[in-house]
Amino acid sequence: MSENLPKVNSLGQNFDPVNKIHEHICGFHFYSHDMSRQVEAHHYCSHLKDEMRQCVIYDSNRPDARLIGVEYIISARLFQSLPEEEKIYWHSHVYEVKSGMLICPFIPVVPQAAVDKAEKVVMEELIDTYGKTWHFWQVDRGDPLPYGNNLLFGTSFDDFVSVVLIDIHSFLGPPQLMMAFLDDFQLSQKILDDRDRRFNVSTAHYRKNRENIHPKCNRDLKADHWASRDDGMAYQTEMKLVEQKALPTKEQRSVQK
Repeated sequence: MSENLPKVNSLGQNFDPVNKIHEHICGFHFYSHDMSRQVEAHHYCSHLKDEMRQCVIYDSNRPDARLIGVEYIISARLFQSLPEEEKIYWHSHVYEVKSGMLICPFIPVVPQAAVDKAEKVVMEELIDTYGKTWHFWQVDRGDPLPYGNNLLFGTSFDDFVSVVLIDIHSFLGPPQLMMAFLDDFQLSQKILDDRDRRFNVSTAHYRKNRENIHPKCNRDLKADHWASRDDGMAYQTEMKLVEQKALPTKEQRSVQK
């Protein structure tokens, strides 16, 4: 695709929804059914209203970053208004904030004192919130495109075309429900250290800087559903064939008239 085309189109198009993005938060997610699959997640967020953020998630902060998911973040008050059966899809943010693993990356020229002050304000807002996260692109297993069928695990981009010719349905796959960590030693230290090294930050420093940030509400046990189960089970999406509710045919519409 031409790199010039987007530049030309942008001259006469409206990007208001994207321009509302004003916050970069970096954290980690795991697949609800498999904590060993851990993904670095860069959230670029806008505020839909005071008590709700909506975030697009990339696998990095680089120009070639891949769009891998979305997260909706709501206040504790809004979370309590949800139907009980809806709450199982959400996760809390208390541990992510208190542990220091959730950060707001700033450009290197910003003094650390200014970073500490600014990110503390954000974390004070986030500590009592809940997030609902879906990942569409399973980059952790090397998928060259956002497909979800496990049969394609390890398929290279060069092999992709031949695979599609064999079975176009192999390209299809549902978004995956993601969760957040609740305790030390759940997140791989190697993954955490690698992130800290690349951004020249210290999770330990942020943990200490947030010692006096405390949640105002108790964590709702309906969130982080996997943690309150004693059967080793977790909710995850899967595809199934269902009956389609079709529109009337041309002949049926003629009869109705």
